[in-house]
Amino acid sequence: MRKSSENQDTSHTVGKIINLKDQEDEKEERMRRLKISNISRYFNDLRALSQHRTSSSLTDDLCNQVLVEGKANSRMAILNRPSALNALNTNMGAKLNKLFKAWENDPNIGFVSMKGSGRAFCAGGDIVSLYHFMNQGKLEECKDFFRTLYSFIYLLGTHLKPHVAILNGVTMGGGAGVSIPGTFRVACGKTVFATPETLIGFHPDAGASFYLSHLPGHLGEFLALTGAKLNGAEMMACGLATHYSVSEKLPLIEEELGKLVTDDPSVIEACLEKYSDLVYPDKNSVIHRIDIVDKCFGLDTVEEIIDSLESEASLINDPWCGSTLRLLKEASPLSLKVSLRSIREGRFQTFDECLVREYRMSLQGVSRLISGDFYEVSNFQILNKHV
Repeated sequence: MRKSSENQDTSHTVGKIINLKDQEDEKEERMRRLKISNISRYFNDLRALSQHRTSSSLTDDLCNQVLVEGKANSRMAILNRPSALNALNTNMGAKLNKLFKAWENDPNIGFVSMKGSGRAFCAGGDIVSLYHFMNQGKLEECKDFFRTLYSFIYLLGTHLKPHVAILNGVTMGGGAGVSIPGTFRVACGKTVFATPETLIGFHPDAGASFYLSHLPGHLGEFLALTGAKLNGAEMMACGLATHYSVSEKLPLIEEELGKLVTDDPSVIEACLEKYSDLVYPDKNSVIHRIDIVDKCFGLDTVEEIIDSLESEASLINDPWCGSTLRLLKEASPLSLKVSLRSIREGRFQTFDECLVREYRMSLQGVSRLISGDFYEVSNFQILNKHV
C-alpha cells in the first residue's frame, strides 16, 4: 500500500512538473508570437511608406543607386533606391565615400548636400544584403559592409565643407548615421526618425551611441532601447534637426541652395532660416515627459528601468508608461543590455571611438557567436517577404 501511495505521489509530482512546463512553453510561445507580430508590424509600417516595387526599374541598378546633381557652387548626393526606402548597401557606401572625398578636395565646390529619392530619406542599412552575407557565411563581406558605411559616416562628421541633409521622410538607423553628423539637418512634416535596432536583435549603430548619448538628459537611452519614433517637430525640440520646414517648402529650399556661391556656414544657415517654420511637439510627445524619462532611463540596468516604469505606471494615469513598457518587453533582452551600455560608453567617447567600438559590436552581432537574434529576425523577414 505504501509503495502504491509513493507511486501515486511521484506520478502526481511528475504531472505537476509537466503541467508547469507546458504552461511555460505556452507562455514562451505567446511571447514569441507577440514579438513576431510587432516585428512584422514595424516592417509593414516601413513598407507602407515606400513606393511599389518594380522588377524592371533601373533605380536599383548599381550605377544609379547614388545620383548627383551639380549646382553653381555645390553638389547634391541623392540616395536612389526608393523601392527599398533608400536602404544603404556596400556599393552606395563606396560611392558616397568617393564622391565626398572628391568634393572635399575640389576648390570649386563650397558645400554639399544629400536627400533621398521618393518618400524616404534613408531607412538604414540594407538588412537583406546582410542576411544573404550571413546565410552564405561571408563574414568578410559583412566586414566590408560595415567598414565602408562607417568610414563614410566618419568622413561626413569630419568633412571640411558644410553639409545639408534634407530629411524628406523615413530617417532611421543608418539613415540617421549619414545625416546627423553633418552641419545642417532639415526636418519636415513627413520626417520619421527612429533607432529601432533592439527590435531586430541588433544595437543602435552608425554613430548612434555618440549622437544619442549627447541628447538632453537620458532621452538617448529611451530612444535606443525602445526604438520609439520621433517626428520632425520632436527632432527640432531635442536637437537632432537644426531646421524645420513644411514639406511643401523643400523644393524652394533646394532651389535657393542651388543658387548659393559660398562655403560659409552662416550664409547657408541664413538661407535655411528663410524657409524655416516654428513648430512645437504635441502634448503626447515624449519631449513633455522628459522628467519621467530621466527618472527611469537614468537608472543603471535594464531591469531597474523596467521596474521604475512599472512603478510610475501604477502611480500616474498615463498611457505613455504602458506603451513604453510594451516596447521594452518586445525588444531583444540581450540587445537592450548591449544598447544601454553602448549609449553609456558613448557619452564619454569621441565620435571616432564610438564608430570603432560599434564596428566591433556589429561584427559580433552578425557572427552569431554570442546571439543569433539578428539573423533569426532577418531570416523571418526574408522568408515572409516583409523586406
